[in-house]
Amino acid sequence: MSRHVSRAVAALAAFAASADLASAWGPTGHRTVGRIAERHLTPQAARAVAELLAPETLPYVATWPDEIRSEPEWTKADDWHWVTVPDGQTYESAQKNAKGDVLEAIGRFQKTLADRGAPRVQRVQAIKWLAHLVGDLHMPLHVGGGDDRGGNDTVVLWFGEPTNLHSVWDSRFIEHSELSFTELAEMLDHASPDQVRSWQRSGPLEWAAESQGLRRQVYTVGDRRLSFKYIHDQWPTVQQRLLQAGIRLAGEINRLLAP
Repeated sequence: MSRHVSRAVAALAAFAASADLASAWGPTGHRTVGRIAERHLTPQAARAVAELLAPETLPYVATWPDEIRSEPEWTKADDWHWVTVPDGQTYESAQKNAKGDVLEAIGRFQKTLADRGAPRVQRVQAIKWLAHLVGDLHMPLHVGGGDDRGGNDTVVLWFGEPTNLHSVWDSRFIEHSELSFTELAEMLDHASPDQVRSWQRSGPLEWAAESQGLRRQVYTVGDRRLSFKYIHDQWPTVQQRLLQAGIRLAGEINRLLAP
């Protein structure tokens, strides 16, 4: 590691120790997922979503689980945004977090949303959580290997600015594009009918395995000075994961609200 990066590591030691695992994609990314999902709802599911959320919409509620993290009643949810699956293991074989994880939480909220007898407030919260957590699961570093807190402890330079790998993936790629969530959704949402059907046939366990499989390329950071080359190599993956998350979120909502 160069002397410059070594200084960055030292300067960021405290930051890395307290860095947060819960953010994935940042507001623009999460709203992009929600907007893409909105475009793929069946008419019946779209009506059901409107009945639950109006006047809010999927793109705007997709950030709600991050916005409530400072509220004492929601500190219990801190671990719901991510999961640890070490290299060489599967979710089934990996040690489970007693506080829950993103896969456990998705399964729980799927059941609540599908239950028309559940209290309305619980179903509203369930769709907000699903809109967020499906996006989280598609960010590769939210299926961590258990050794650097999902990239938070991997210090890098982003165009010369000290940060960490998790931050690069959750927001800096998208910020660099300078696109709004509506512009990004419009740019990305061109999957073929075959892709939509294929992606929606899969489930959360497969999405987690995909994210786990992407980790090797995510950590290909060379001397940790990240700029245009890293964007060139990784931006297509960021775009695909956002698109897949949106289409799969729509598939889940269609299945749960308009079976």
